[in-house]
Amino acid sequence: MNYTIRNGIKDDMQAVWLLIKELAIFENEPDAVEVTIEDLEKDGFSKSPKFEVFVAELENEIVGIALFYYRYSTWKGSTIHLEDLVVRENKRNLGIGKSLYNEVMRYAYKKKVRRVEWDVLDWNSNAISFYEKTGATMLKEWNAVKMYEKELAAYIKSIDV
Repeated sequence: MNYTIRNGIKDDMQAVWLLIKELAIFENEPDAVEVTIEDLEKDGFSKSPKFEVFVAELENEIVGIALFYYRYSTWKGSTIHLEDLVVRENKRNLGIGKSLYNEVMRYAYKKKVRRVEWDVLDWNSNAISFYEKTGATMLKEWNAVKMYEKELAAYIKSIDV
């Protein structure tokens, strides 16, 4: 099957959003997606875009995405965070995910970033195996820490008393 990897455009955001929703279901978080198509259009295509996205297109349909953005490390300097890499379930095992991954890595290399980072669920053994084969390092001694909007509001309220 011939597919194309290209830069995402604003008109792709509905398809990108659908793949984000599909990923949330795969990750057992079907109700976790709060971002809207309008958010993606605004945040990805404003004067100061918050992310970039590569899309995989097969027969005029977007079947995969790699969404990423710049971060800054106090130890390394400029880095890229790969937020989501997802291929439509019925299009997996065709090399599309690897091609999207490779495109992000090529981009990072050309931009001379010092690290590409991402998260992977501990039960996603296929992804872990793939990443390790490419030379990625699994940081088992680190824990992911997040504070969500509701907890952030409660915390701010508690310190601004």
